[in-house]
Amino acid sequence: MSMIIAPSMLSADFGRLDQQVDMINRSEADWFHLDIMDGLFVPNISYGFPVIDAIAKNAKKPMDAHLMIVDPDRYLEKFAELGVEYLSVHYEACTHLHRSLQKIKALGMKAGVALNPHTPVENLVDILPDADFVLIMSVNPGYGGQNFIENTLVKVEKLKRMIQERSLETLIEVDGGVNISNAALLAQKGTDILVAGNSVFSAADTLKAISELKRV
Repeated sequence: MSMIIAPSMLSADFGRLDQQVDMINRSEADWFHLDIMDGLFVPNISYGFPVIDAIAKNAKKPMDAHLMIVDPDRYLEKFAELGVEYLSVHYEACTHLHRSLQKIKALGMKAGVALNPHTPVENLVDILPDADFVLIMSVNPGYGGQNFIENTLVKVEKLKRMIQERSLETLIEVDGGVNISNAALLAQKGTDILVAGNSVFSAADTLKAISELKRV
């Protein structure tokens, strides 16, 4: 399977949202990545349902929403209504994680578990069979433009081994500080999905930046 590229709309120019969505549609990217922050689980607020709805109206590729919020169960139905196909909730934010994943699936979406940098992948041993994908944060969540945490490579390798030992099909997604200099290493360790924000939207040629990531 070729690498799945999911540009993070957090780094997009919201003054030109329609053009930015059109660029992703025309590019070799596979998904739209949506970072949802509430100012409580993380120290920042991103964007809400009206912006997601605006993206959804023109998006021709799947939407992948990453909920960095407390009590995400309150909003799962709304994300399904907006057409989100991949939805991840944080291990650290869910008191009843199994229930949350089952509800996401019941709503017709693929269910993901997101992990903060300090959370060991070994904590997923009991829930891994219920996750369609795991999102490993390679920066501390809450802000775009941070530097990649090198220990992420170790975490991806461990998680890939856990998945293979149990003959699962769980995908590994990495989000934070991803660029062309670390993408190949992430691919070698077993990453399936790369989320890239600044390295795409700040590039002189965004289509080329996406194409280069796609070919790692």
